[in-house]
Parts: sequence; C-alpha cells; structure tokens
Amino acid sequence: MYSREVTAFRACIYRAGTSKGIFLHMNDLPQDAQTRDKVILAMFGSPDKRQIDGLGGAQVLTSKLALVGPSSVPGADVDYIFGQVDIDHAYISYSGLCGNISAGIGPFVIEEGLVRAVEPVTKVRIYSKNTDQIYVAEVPVNDGHPVIGGDYAVAGVPGTGAKLNIDMAGCAASCRMGLLPTGRPKDVWTVPGYGPLEGSMVDAVNPCIFVRAKDLGLKGTERKSGDLSEEQAHLLEEIRKIGFEILHKKYNPLDAVPFVAFVSEPKDYTDYLTGRTILERDMDFLSRVWFLGQIHQTYPGSISCCSGAAAVIPGTVVSDIRGMQPRANVRIGHPGGIIEVEAVCGQHEDGSPKIERLSYGRTARRIMDGYCYVPNNRFME
Repeated sequence: MYSREVTAFRACIYRAGTSKGIFLHMNDLPQDAQTRDKVILAMFGSPDKRQIDGLGGAQVLTSKLALVGPSSVPGADVDYIFGQVDIDHAYISYSGLCGNISAGIGPFVIEEGLVRAVEPVTKVRIYSKNTDQIYVAEVPVNDGHPVIGGDYAVAGVPGTGAKLNIDMAGCAASCRMGLLPTGRPKDVWTVPGYGPLEGSMVDAVNPCIFVRAKDLGLKGTERKSGDLSEEQAHLLEEIRKIGFEILHKKYNPLDAVPFVAFVSEPKDYTDYLTGRTILERDMDFLSRVWFLGQIHQTYPGSISCCSGAAAVIPGTVVSDIRGMQPRANVRIGHPGGIIEVEAVCGQHEDGSPKIERLSYGRTARRIMDGYCYVPNNRFME
C-alpha cells in the first residue's frame, strides 16, 4: 500500500541501442502537457545533477523518454514522442528524434499488445510526433514475443543481442527545409571569433552541421569533452548557433537539435569503453558529435543516419572525405567503436538528392517495469 501523498504511474525502463530511457503510455499520464511534464521530471528526478530522487541515470544518454500511444495517423501502427530530459533544468526537449531510443519502440509496443506479433519478423510502422514522419522497425519475433538473444553487437553496449533493423528513409527533411536545408551540399559560414568555415548541413532524421576536424584544430579521435580546449568547445557551440539560424529557430542551449559533427579521415584509435584498438581499415571516416555541450560518448542513432546520408550525397564534406563508393554500407568510427549505416542516394526529377534507403541495426531489451511513485506536490500545484 502506498501513501496518499503520491500517485503511482506505470513505467518501463528500456535499454535501446546505446541509450536508456523511461517508456510510458501516453494515456497513463495527465493529458495537460504542462502537468504531464511535471510528472515526467519528477519521475526522472530532474533537475538534479545526480537525479538521486528519481529514475534518471544522471547523464544525457540515460535521461531519455519515450511516450507511446495508439496511432493517430493513417499508415502507422503507433504514435511515439521522444523527449530528452534535462538533468540540470526543469526542461524536456521534444525537438528531433533519438535514433537509439527509437529502436526500442518496436519491441516495446509488441510486448505491450499495441501491435500483433507476426513471426518471424514484425514490421512496426511508427509515427514520430516530434517530426510528423513515419519510420519502420523490423523486430524479430518468436512465440509471440520479441527475440532478445542474438549475435549482433552494438559498439558501446556490452554483449550481443537480436538485431533490430530500423529504416529511417521516411524521416529525411525532418525540419521541412529539404534534405539540404541551405539548398547546397557545402557552404561557407562566418563563425564569430573564427572567421570563414566550410561545412555541410544535412537533415536526415535530425539536422546536423558537418565540419572537418582539422579546420577546428582537432584530430577527430577526441573521446570526451576534456579533450577539447575551452575555445574549441565554444567554437562548436557557435557553429551550432548557425544551425539554429538556418532552421529559423531561436537559439536554446538546452535544445539538442541541431547537432554538430566534426569528421576526419580514418585512422587507428582506442575505444574508450573497452580499450581495444579500432583499425583504420574498418571505417570509412571518423566522426564525433557535439551534443548538449559535450562530445557524445558513442554516436546518436539519428546522426548515424544523417552521417550515412551525408556520406552518399555528392559534394558534402563527409562524401569528400569518404569518397563516392558503390557500396551502400557506411562505416562510421565513433568514440565507442564503429556503427554501420545502409544509405542509398538517388535523385528527384529536378536533380536534387533523394534518400532512398537509410537503415541501421540496434539491439534493445526491457530492463524493468512497474510503478513509479511521484509525490503529488511535484505536479498538483
């Protein structure tokens, strides 16, 4: 029996790709958005650096949210909202998608009975309310349940699991400004305190500005924010501000979208998670993502797709480094290892690039479920 001072909300903790989040049913929460967000912040224990009074993991990769409900649009099986729950502020960013958390939606909705299991693979069409687009998850199924065990390894995740294939081709141009928001594969921007800088902005799943690591005085093998000087960190955020301007968005340092990635030619480096050597021959290029004031510890699933798209669009700084190749698999070296993306670029009738295939593999599993007890005074004010 629990106290009348708290309200119990159903909750599930899911590890999806290299992220971990709280998965919730939309219909279990208050329908007023402001009240709902107060409940969610209390569940995570935000704002607090340790999130000690909640379920959050006290780092950006483990302070993530998935809201799931019945489909509200034709052609989709379920609705999904992603939220990045801030640790230090009472704020949830609902802009853009998390490709890792998105990988967990398919198996979750099958387990929850929202989608009927079809063996051997269930295709789940998921409507992203963040971007008003649909992507497809292919979930291996056995005996009416998602398969967990398998031999597929995800860099940044211990062990192996069943491979989930996520096709994000339907999530190109998420900001409604085209695959190339500036209309060009490369641009030169004037960055305050730096001067002219060449880069490419691509919008596939989430928008990202790609720049060459060497142009910023970086090697491309950096693993953590401490590997950057204060000036370099400031410069990356100044570049991100340009992305806000291009997208006609007001700059907000707590908003994860747009991203910035700095890329470089392949070279051997040490995987910081395991200490093993990642070989130059096993990758097409190196990339590091600037994410909410720090270097991403691995690589976002969304920006894996965006990087894959950038690698197959002629004329971007990424395709310049990789070179135009006939194979569709793009191999990206990141701080935790290598992620592969299948990317195919065609053309629209006007000659502009068109992403025809954009998929990646992930593993996911339910860690726990039950009830999260939220003090009433945190949301009934």
